[in-house]
Amino acid sequence: MNGVVRQRKEGSLKDNQKSGFNKDNIIKLFLLICTVAVLSLSMVCNRGLPPRAIAGTSFIIALLLVILYRDLMRYKPSIYKDYRLILLIGTLLSGNLILSRGFYYILEGFSEWLGNIPSQLLIYAIPLAVGPMLTALLIDIHTAIVVSVITSLLGGLWLGNPSYSIFTFVAGVTGAFGVIRCKRRSAIWRAGLFVGLVGAFTSLTITLLGVRFLSLETPLSAGVAFLNGIIVATLVSASLPLLEHFFRRTTDISLLELLDLDQPLLRNLLVVAPGTYHHSIIVGNLVESAAEAVGVNPLLARVSAYYHDIGKIKMPEYFIENQTAPISKHDTLTPHMSSLILISHVKEGVELAMEHKLPESIIDIIQQHHGTSLITYFYQKAKAEHGDTASSLTDEDFRYPGPKPRTRVSALILMADAVEAASRVLTDPTPSRVSALVNRIVDHFLIDGQLNDCELTLKDLQEVKKHFIYILNSIFHRRISYPGFEIKDEDSDKEPAKAETSKQDKDKKGSPKDPFPLRTIYG
Repeated sequence: MNGVVRQRKEGSLKDNQKSGFNKDNIIKLFLLICTVAVLSLSMVCNRGLPPRAIAGTSFIIALLLVILYRDLMRYKPSIYKDYRLILLIGTLLSGNLILSRGFYYILEGFSEWLGNIPSQLLIYAIPLAVGPMLTALLIDIHTAIVVSVITSLLGGLWLGNPSYSIFTFVAGVTGAFGVIRCKRRSAIWRAGLFVGLVGAFTSLTITLLGVRFLSLETPLSAGVAFLNGIIVATLVSASLPLLEHFFRRTTDISLLELLDLDQPLLRNLLVVAPGTYHHSIIVGNLVESAAEAVGVNPLLARVSAYYHDIGKIKMPEYFIENQTAPISKHDTLTPHMSSLILISHVKEGVELAMEHKLPESIIDIIQQHHGTSLITYFYQKAKAEHGDTASSLTDEDFRYPGPKPRTRVSALILMADAVEAASRVLTDPTPSRVSALVNRIVDHFLIDGQLNDCELTLKDLQEVKKHFIYILNSIFHRRISYPGFEIKDEDSDKEPAKAETSKQDKDKKGSPKDPFPLRTIYG
């Protein structure tokens, strides 16, 4: 009997999963209903519409939002799975329409004060292009175009003017494409200027459909449409920082501000841990090149690389790139204690990033940039010290706590970090040796399962390898020897036995056979 009940419960659970009746879909349905309610209220407020008209408006809004929802599910699954982004889209749609309604009421009062300006002119000043522009800045251009379509349809439905839908769509798309490569806040004003110019031309084109093209309303409508662009730029500039803060979004504008080398964290890193600082710069070059190849934001990749090792500020002398003394501090520590010190720089980095209010995306990358990878050197050293009891050791004590990289950017930094570190000990960095090193390290991470939780494909990894190899070969390029500047190693004359290194030792230190040479173990 219990077996039958269990089978029925499992069957009902499977049916619920197939039908989409789960917690995630319930939350998304709730957000959809809330957005429909807010949009409907803003559309019908103070219009005195009968109940059937209100119901019809609500059904149209619901239909448009379902189309948006299905579009995200099909083409933007990363947005579809993120409640915060869905809430942001609903806020932009609702807030844009509510703001425009309020602005329209202000314009109506202003027109009565000036002497009843025709409403046909007022509608061209309504800043409905704010929503698509903010969507392009905070999410992406694809979603911005869909939002622009919905906004234009709702605008025409609200004002009962199909021609206005054309004007709103053109203005919204122009604004969205105007900020698609926005790197500075001044670019928002340039995009607003384009919105004004295109809006003025569109309003003139629309008036061609009317019978009063040669009237005074024609140039006035063009002037009001141009003013619309200035209003849109002002509202976008004012609201963007607030939305970035509340929804924890990071735009290219904010990233460029973090890229400033006068930022306190970067300046402190340069002074306290100069070796780590220059390592981070090279990692930034590597990941930026690879990011363009695999279709992720190269600016986010570079900025994240600059900050990924800020945790080393706390104890810089324990990381080999910052050591100047001939004796390492790790020589007096047990392998397990040394590994704990190395692992701690991830936690310290997250704490520093939160203290300086870095974006959440960068904090996540700092936490994930080592994944659960093994600190090979100290693990092998511990096994050698334990001798016969080495079997009692587990590699879990010498692994970073993770989590593994969950985004393509954090995976790129994981690989670039190890590749740059390992390349430093190549005794003869020829193109073939650099290529072998890069291939071995990337393949090692793949086999170790560090890339299981990100969306990099095997094709992406080939592109990553190619760009890493190109950048490193450019860094290690050969130069001609300048006459008169030959520097002779005096120690080699006095102690040739110590100065010469056997081929076997060179291979041990810098050969691609070892995916993590000595340089890598310190960070």
